[in-house]
Amino acid sequence: MRKKRAPKRQTTPDPKFNNPLVERFINNVMKQGKKQTARNIVYTSFDIMEKKTKTNGAEVFQKAVGNVQPLLEVRARRVGGATYQVPTEVRSERRTALAIRWIIQYAQERSGRSMSEKLAEELIAASKNEGGAVKKKDDVHRMAEANKAFAHFRW
Repeated sequence: MRKKRAPKRQTTPDPKFNNPLVERFINNVMKQGKKQTARNIVYTSFDIMEKKTKTNGAEVFQKAVGNVQPLLEVRARRVGGATYQVPTEVRSERRTALAIRWIIQYAQERSGRSMSEKLAEELIAASKNEGGAVKKKDDVHRMAEANKAFAHFRW
């Protein structure tokens, strides 16, 4: 390796909730550099969640992200011409990144209405351990469990 690795940059907390996780979420929702539009979508979905659940939107969001974070995942590893699916633990940084990505992906796949409404519904479902994002986490865990026999190929 010739050069040093780039240092990890800390995301600044968002202006409304003063929470860096919310800001990361906004950055992932953002498309084509339209941050204000992304902020509006996320904050509107938080308001919708507050109306529906009668609890703080930021708390529901934290719980949802926590419920979607995977502990294990499978990684492809070539050993002697064969490719094995090796279960490995997920780093905390990647864990939150995957959770955020899955929540946004399954919110986009929901039918009709505005993105903020779809996002609010997906976050509420995830906070109750339901919905597409939680199902995705369970599938990833099931894959890791099924390939436990190859755990000795870990590197």
